[in-house]
Amino acid sequence: MSDQYRVAFVGFDADTDSQNAIERLAAKLGVSKQKVESFTQGKPLFGSTDKSKCLKQVKLLAIYGFQSKVLEVQTSVSQPNNAANERVFEALDYITSSLIRIEEKLEELEQRIDGQQKNDDDKEQDQWQSDDLFDELDLDTETKPKSKKLLYTLLSILIVLLIVLGFSLAFPEMVQF
Repeated sequence: MSDQYRVAFVGFDADTDSQNAIERLAAKLGVSKQKVESFTQGKPLFGSTDKSKCLKQVKLLAIYGFQSKVLEVQTSVSQPNNAANERVFEALDYITSSLIRIEEKLEELEQRIDGQQKNDDDKEQDQWQSDDLFDELDLDTETKPKSKKLLYTLLSILIVLLIVLGFSLAFPEMVQF
């Protein structure tokens, strides 16, 4: 049976803003801010592990302004249920932090996709406004010249009617309707 150790919170460095340090550590570890706050109140942040890993955890916490110490975890044979609960707790902690990271990645992807869709929409609007789309269509088909015969006929009838009207106005006694 190997010895197990756990990192415990002692305090903050003198020049450290506690809220800022909690937020930065939570962002670094990908856990909730409440989990880091509960660590400062005596709850475990990391699961129990060997001493070398705990020392690495202490160094990481020191970077963010946390003072911590390594404590030996007392494992007794009469409490195998606690060890199982501890493993479940560690697994749930890992799953939670993984889900948070996945959620952050999804949000980044949604923002990228939204930005690309806006750019695509803008490009589509620009394309509709440009004449490039209409260049592909054959809109310059020549129409058949219409026959001017009908035009000349209507024009000649109009002239004849104007002459008759003028004649009837000039000589009203000659024209009777």
